[in-house]
Amino acid sequence: MDIKNKINRKISVAPMMDCTDRHDRFFLRLMSKNVMLYTEMVATKSAIHGDRKKILSYSPEEKPLALQVGGSDKEELSEVAKIAEDMGYDEININLGCPSKKVQKNMFGACLMKEPDLVAECINEMVNSCKIPVTAKTRIGFDNEERFEYLNNFIHKMRDAGTKTFILHARKAMLTGLSPKQNLNIPKLNYNMVYEIKKQNPELEIIINGGISKIDEINKHLNHCDGVMIGRSIYQNPYSLVEIEKEIFNTEVNPTREQVAEQLLEYVGKEVKLGTKVNHIMRHTVGLYHGQKGSKEWKRYLSDNLMARESDFQKTKHIMTIVQNNEKANQANT
Repeated sequence: MDIKNKINRKISVAPMMDCTDRHDRFFLRLMSKNVMLYTEMVATKSAIHGDRKKILSYSPEEKPLALQVGGSDKEELSEVAKIAEDMGYDEININLGCPSKKVQKNMFGACLMKEPDLVAECINEMVNSCKIPVTAKTRIGFDNEERFEYLNNFIHKMRDAGTKTFILHARKAMLTGLSPKQNLNIPKLNYNMVYEIKKQNPELEIIINGGISKIDEINKHLNHCDGVMIGRSIYQNPYSLVEIEKEIFNTEVNPTREQVAEQLLEYVGKEVKLGTKVNHIMRHTVGLYHGQKGSKEWKRYLSDNLMARESDFQKTKHIMTIVQNNEKANQANT
């Protein structure tokens, strides 16, 4: 069966460190049942030797869900691919785009674009160790290397190793001189290179990523690529997923912000009983009222009440009151 028929990657939410943990993914899934979700990047050694339940566990509601892994040891990557399959993940994705110095020191992320043969060996081992799709997320280049020919050859090596799906962040990575945050903004976007990759490789599934936030932008990219991956704008404005559900997936019944908060409240109650701190969940909801009346008050309330290590379930009831008042105020002004 064609990989595109097994998993719908038309719209996905990017893996983001310190953002897309299991609590955030549960929260996002309350607003969208159709987008593909990705974990934060997990280093191979952490997945193999760390607290697997803490690092890799997820709620069934989060699926479809992909595990993103960072590493360059083919045996370790092979083992993690098998672990991902055994744990029920729908996909395993190798990170070839993170430019941080810490990641480079451990020989994974964007620096692996310099090592196409090594990457191909790693992917081949992963593909042979599991039955779930093995995908790659990469930049379009690095440092002074931003040629179509280089990227196309890199993709061909991975294709020949067994990968059919590529998520292309349409910026090159600067491995020296820029911080990870600067690497998200300073290198210029080059969407046309991604379009050309798809044009020259119609049999491959090409997902475009980088600086995308609006519905009209999504639709434009979908004219050239198989899917769109969105990152920071979803984290800043998570309720925009409802618009994506309406406009891209034609979902007719969608939750209000109040309904999202009510469902999250139930989740918080269960998690608190298991020892989870309220702020570990609610920090992801800062943008729930993005662009709405009362959003400043909502953010201030979260900052004042949740950044402390408060695990009292009663806090969530106070939060719920704020949510309901905000929603009513918004409805009265529309």
